[in-house]
Amino acid sequence: MYKYNEADQKIVEERAAQFRGQVQRRLSGELTEDEFRILRLQNGLYLQIHAYMLRVAVPYGLMSSQQFRMLAHIATKYDRGYGHMTTRQNIQFNWPQLEDVPSILDDLAKVQMHAIQTSGNCIRNISADQFAGVARDENVDPRPYAEIMRQWSTFHPEFAYLPRKFKYAFTGADKDRAAIQFHDIGYAAVKNSAGDIGFKVYVGGGMGRTPMIGKLINDFVPEKDLLIYTEAIMRVYNQFGRRDNKYKARIKILVHELKQKEFTRRVDEEFAALIQEGAVILDQVEIDRVAAHFTDPDYVTLPDTCAVLDRNLQENKDFSFWYKQNVQHHKTSGYAIVTLSLKTPGVPPGDITDTQMLRVADLADKYSFGEIRSTHEQNLVFADVQKAALYDLWQDLCVTGFADPNIGTLQDMICCPGLDFCTLANARSIPIAEKITRRFDDMDYLYDLGELKLKMSGCINACGHHHVGHIGILGVNKKGVEYYQITLGGDATDDAAIGKILGRAFSEDEIIPALENILNIYIDIREPGERFIDTYRRVTEAPFKIIYEEFSLRGAEL
Repeated sequence: MYKYNEADQKIVEERAAQFRGQVQRRLSGELTEDEFRILRLQNGLYLQIHAYMLRVAVPYGLMSSQQFRMLAHIATKYDRGYGHMTTRQNIQFNWPQLEDVPSILDDLAKVQMHAIQTSGNCIRNISADQFAGVARDENVDPRPYAEIMRQWSTFHPEFAYLPRKFKYAFTGADKDRAAIQFHDIGYAAVKNSAGDIGFKVYVGGGMGRTPMIGKLINDFVPEKDLLIYTEAIMRVYNQFGRRDNKYKARIKILVHELKQKEFTRRVDEEFAALIQEGAVILDQVEIDRVAAHFTDPDYVTLPDTCAVLDRNLQENKDFSFWYKQNVQHHKTSGYAIVTLSLKTPGVPPGDITDTQMLRVADLADKYSFGEIRSTHEQNLVFADVQKAALYDLWQDLCVTGFADPNIGTLQDMICCPGLDFCTLANARSIPIAEKITRRFDDMDYLYDLGELKLKMSGCINACGHHHVGHIGILGVNKKGVEYYQITLGGDATDDAAIGKILGRAFSEDEIIPALENILNIYIDIREPGERFIDTYRRVTEAPFKIIYEEFSLRGAEL
């Protein structure tokens, strides 16, 4: 992973020192909360319902065990003993005291971490495929380019005052695991017929109040032009993006209003102007410099078949279930990718305690070269585990609490903090998620349902990605009462789709029965081998609307 040089380290240390002075001025009353707001947001500090919340950047989801131990220390010393993994691959702490935040930033700087640009109208934490560099279906490792983009965009004057927050995502695999079509800009690293590396560039994707699928505006931007072409996009956004209406300020609205062809023309025009002005290309020396931080670890030469693993799979049914759900193929013979489930029933999705963080750090050192990855689906990943060690790792994870064999199932839901924490939320999310996991806790039933992406948000801002859930749940508020709206058919992969609203919203007491009915309908009408999303695409929403008739009849009976 990338290691800070002297300049990088000085930047984060000086930023922490600057913020310490700003906090002191706020505590002394020299700054009002309104005056302090822009300063704290530039350092990832939000003011939520009960307390401040600090969001720590985890570029493209990659962390070392040393960094994870520091996060555990922060959770213990400055918070309430836990952190929350977010859908941006970050981690946030929900209970820090304002006077402690500068010390938290000092501690983060010690392990080359920070909270810079995790909030505000800037380029946020850059995300990527959680399996980058190890996936068998990968054509290009996108991590060096994500890191180059992070360094280039941080403090860039063109991006210091954007019309609205801005999000990048990278992938380099055949299968999109980074939801690139739902980002302001999504990059798919590819190779042309000559073997040259370039990028498919999607612009104008996003969720929130007005969900849209990104438009492909260039199917091959050579790697040397990556930064220049991106700056051209940002120039067009800065010049023409709305600043008079926050709900129309995202680049997706600009692309929609200008239309794809005209937006692309303006980007190409800016790109040509930048070239004429002598913009600096991304040369191979810089690419090689950054890529040197992402070389393969010291893999041992191993056969792809493993007798020990095969025997353990045959002898232990529970282990075999976990292996099927939580383990993925690795590009290197004899190794596997393991997803640690942070979706234990009864625990808010994405939450992890300080004790668990320490244990995960130890396990990463023992099994995966000291590396940990966070995912946009609020789980963790060990990317480099020897197949022969999988059984031992599974046993250790059972003790730690992250061995639930539920990745890809209904239990593996995305859920935002909702009204329990967030000032923007309209309804609670966490209690509904807990009710769902308690109700649907039969693993045989979940495995029979197959792959099913359930995503839930407590408000229209869609931090829980409900728009792209096979089943999405959106919390709404009606005259002070919380209700939950269901969408069906969303998809964040290559077959990108925005879910359609099924009908009226359900009360808290109705939402579980409504889900039960939807799943029963799916079981009744699916064809052999069909996932929920496949069945929905075949029949659309019509067969599922019968649930409203059933609820009407139930109301009449009462």
